[in-house]
Amino acid sequence: SAVRAGTLGLPMAIAIIGGLPERFSVFAELHREAARRAGFDPPPALSINSHGYVAPTSQEAIEESYPSVAEVMNRIGRERGWSPMTRAQYEASATLRGANFVGSPQQVIEKILFQHGIFHHDRFLLQTSVGPMPHAQVMRSIELFGTEVAPVVRRELGVPEPQRAT
Repeated sequence: SAVRAGTLGLPMAIAIIGGLPERFSVFAELHREAARRAGFDPPPALSINSHGYVAPTSQEAIEESYPSVAEVMNRIGRERGWSPMTRAQYEASATLRGANFVGSPQQVIEKILFQHGIFHHDRFLLQTSVGPMPHAQVMRSIELFGTEVAPVVRRELGVPEPQRAT
């Protein structure tokens, strides 16, 4: 499907919810190469879509998000024959090379920039509410992402700030 999307000049989203993100880089490369061969230069947009949660500290991020994420992933896992997700696995997924963007604003910034070095993507989408989580926590995570993470990532990547509505 990466080759087909590239050949048709369509944008592509890569959803990474487990495993080592760099293992997905082949799909980005196939998409771009197929687009170039089909005459699309620059190639169509690529987004990376992941689960995550931003809190003031990494410990708070893990503590607040693990219960709801585990509930959903374990329910899905039972349907698919997966082993239950452990707290240790979740914590590992929040490290720099893990799939989930869970941590302090600085950790999430570093991880987005790290993955941008792999994928050179145009967009990043973070799904914050994976499972039942108090609304105030979701809103705080979104606020931290919008006020502390996104501006730094844009600056580091040379992306202009979006225009504010008036």
